[in-house]
Amino acid sequence: MVFGGGGSFSGPSSAASNTAAGLPFAGIPTEMADSAKKLLEKEPEHTAEEVEFNHFAKPERPFTLTGFLLPHRVALTTALFLVLAETVLTLIGPLLIQLGIDQGILKENLSALMLYTIIFIASVVVGIFVSQIRTNFTGRLAENLMYKLRVKLFTHLQRLSMSYFTREKTGVVMSRMTSDVEYLTILFQEGLVNFAVQGLTFLTIVGVLFYLHPLLAALAVGVAIPLTFGLSLWFKGVSDKSYNKIRNRIADILSHLSESLAGIRIIKAHNRQLNETTVHNNHVGRYIDANLDASYATAKYTSITEGIGILVQAVVLGIGGYFVVDGSMTVGELTAFALYITSFFAPIQTLVQLYNSYQQGQAAARKLRQLLLEKPSVEEAENAKQMSKLAGNITFKNVNFEYEPNKQVLHDVNFNIQAGQTLAIVGPTGGGKSTIAKLISRFYDPTTGEIQIDGKPLRGLGIESYRSQIAIVPQEPFLFYGSIADNLKVANPKASAADMEGAIDNAGLSEMISNLPMGLDTPCHERGASFSAGERQLLALARVFIAKPQLLILDEATSNLDLKSESKIETALDLLLEGKTAVLIAHRLSTAQRGDQIAVVEQGKIVEIG
Repeated sequence: MVFGGGGSFSGPSSAASNTAAGLPFAGIPTEMADSAKKLLEKEPEHTAEEVEFNHFAKPERPFTLTGFLLPHRVALTTALFLVLAETVLTLIGPLLIQLGIDQGILKENLSALMLYTIIFIASVVVGIFVSQIRTNFTGRLAENLMYKLRVKLFTHLQRLSMSYFTREKTGVVMSRMTSDVEYLTILFQEGLVNFAVQGLTFLTIVGVLFYLHPLLAALAVGVAIPLTFGLSLWFKGVSDKSYNKIRNRIADILSHLSESLAGIRIIKAHNRQLNETTVHNNHVGRYIDANLDASYATAKYTSITEGIGILVQAVVLGIGGYFVVDGSMTVGELTAFALYITSFFAPIQTLVQLYNSYQQGQAAARKLRQLLLEKPSVEEAENAKQMSKLAGNITFKNVNFEYEPNKQVLHDVNFNIQAGQTLAIVGPTGGGKSTIAKLISRFYDPTTGEIQIDGKPLRGLGIESYRSQIAIVPQEPFLFYGSIADNLKVANPKASAADMEGAIDNAGLSEMISNLPMGLDTPCHERGASFSAGERQLLALARVFIAKPQLLILDEATSNLDLKSESKIETALDLLLEGKTAVLIAHRLSTAQRGDQIAVVEQGKIVEIG
């Protein structure tokens, strides 16, 4: 793991197609691949977006849907006007039918009948055109919103400290970035727009009903609204709990899936397949139970509202027919009223379904708000000093550290490494050696005490300017999905061919690379699974040679190498360490002997140094 830059890696994307199951997108089905390829060929080219990242982030208000949408109020207002126009053009039909019946058919006026027919057809044509414009506009707006949200979330994750990723399950983090975001995608693309359409439709219908016959409208609405409103209050409480439970169950499924895939070798080695399948079955079962609870509530709500609709239609038919007989209402008005009453419950039914999407979106928004409220335990100061050139003088002053409250790992650690010197840290497993390396890398900050770099407090230094001049090779090196060349250039994307060749030679990789058919373009599978532990370690060491750091931290960096490879690497490291500050976490005597100083760490304390 080397700091100072970034390579470009591509991986699987996610899409809304699996949202119904709450799982990330797994790829395009084989039978759809050709169609997808043809569709992509028609897609316009997109210019690369300029992306910025700062370790220091000013405090923001907690994430809410309203706060997220507010900066886009102009575009949202435009969308609302388009929705209003679409709604009016959709609902004008029954009124035109009423006028056609009363002014045309009943009065035997063919000209009036033809006029209202032509207006009706024109409203349908214009409505189709406006609907296309609205769909295109709101679709682009929704995609833009989701683009910004995805970048915001990923940037926040990059800013969070190692302590967050240590305590949080990978699957939970993945569910925030996949299924939670997808639920919001559906809400923005379909839910909010349709909510506006159906809401305006409902209000317009109510207004027209009172225009046609106030008394009949009061009777119909007076029966429907109180019953529907009371039922909606009940449904809101039930669905709130159900969808929060669904979000938690999805996180459990993804967490167990991620852990099982990462530990598949251990699962197979110890015949744990049945046990893991049973555990996953239980997680999926709890997820299904949560979905069924929500489905039962929706089924009750939908069936009862449908019954209310039939009841109101019967009231309208009976009372409205009486008004036609006594002459207070025309046949055309009753026809239009009946058509509108039929449409009256359609938006209510749709709003029920949209409320489900809204509840799912709100539940997802709450999870994302919790994530965005997480603060880095290692924060960059607002006025942090940027390091132009690191000399490498490191001083620990009365440093104490604990990963968890009241569980101290380091106790009153004091030492000094002069610039250009190498400190070897030895001691029993669990003594605190790697923790010292993490503090120097500023993965964590001391609980108490101070670490100084070149006489300046480490807390006050710019994180990027500091880490760009250091390199760390952990005991378990990590390879990204991409080519070998991509992985080697993680710390220095601008590395030349000569730099690459020299690093490969110094790391003892020349023979291995030459035997690969694709050479440096050979793909590294996820986590470097296609290479042995020793080969991964050699590749991680090659990164260091390309990075050319001023400060080098090796945490058992040669533990997975055979004696021949270790001897060659240590010879190369002697060249690399010349004139640079280094910290070596070592168990082997041959590695520890390379230190100008050797510190013995036991139970979180330096018991000897010299």
